[in-house]
Amino acid sequence: MRVIARSAIREFLDRNSSYADSKEALEAWYQHTVKADWATPAELKRQFKNASVLQDGRAVFNISGNKYRLVVWINYAYRVVYIRFIGTHAQYDKVDVQTI
Repeated sequence: MRVIARSAIREFLDRNSSYADSKEALEAWYQHTVKADWATPAELKRQFKNASVLQDGRAVFNISGNKYRLVVWINYAYRVVYIRFIGTHAQYDKVDVQTI
């Protein structure tokens, strides 16, 4: 898969030093994702059992033992993953994942 906006990960980590504990998990997610070849949401779920598959190609990943949330939009036909949001659970609760 091609991940668009890896810079979003760097920006998230730079935003607050307390987010540093997510660096390793976000990097692991990124490395796993760029090696993946998901053609369907079912293929994504086989590799990330704890991911939540939402409508319209959206998916939510739990990062660092559920401390953070990563929301992406996936274009399965073109094998592209767009990072839409990274944040804490409290921040996640304040956004509409279908519109970000």
